[in-house]
Amino acid sequence: MKRKHRRRKESAEVNLGFQIAPMIDVVFVILLFFIVQASDIQVEMAHVTKLPGTVSTDTGIVTPDEISVRIEDDGQVYLNDDLLDNPEVKELPELASSLNQLRESSEASKAQVLVTIYANELAKYERVVQVLDALSRARISNVSFQAGSNE
Repeated sequence: MKRKHRRRKESAEVNLGFQIAPMIDVVFVILLFFIVQASDIQVEMAHVTKLPGTVSTDTGIVTPDEISVRIEDDGQVYLNDDLLDNPEVKELPELASSLNQLRESSEASKAQVLVTIYANELAKYERVVQVLDALSRARISNVSFQAGSNE
């Protein structure tokens, strides 16, 4: 008997065709991943939130009257952007009288007076003390200082 010698084909000549089995395996692994991930998702049915509402009160809420006093570098004093008293006047009579009228009208409306003093960096301390004296003559005790300008 004669044997036929078969020659092996080169790897470049071998055509295995389209292999679908590995592709199906990969697709099933990906599908399994998404199925497992979908079970971890929690559906939020409702959010419990409390919205602000209205509350009835027996007493009225009193809002304070806010007044700003600005002291410029040259000593000029402004009350709510209204120019008062010359820088040379030390007693500040216009400021004291205006503050007194504001305090009386606030007391008549049962409100509180809040004064904020805005003094520029180069304003003299003497002028700030003069404004504080005018506030004490007008019997206003709720005073605060604000750094920088009021704008």
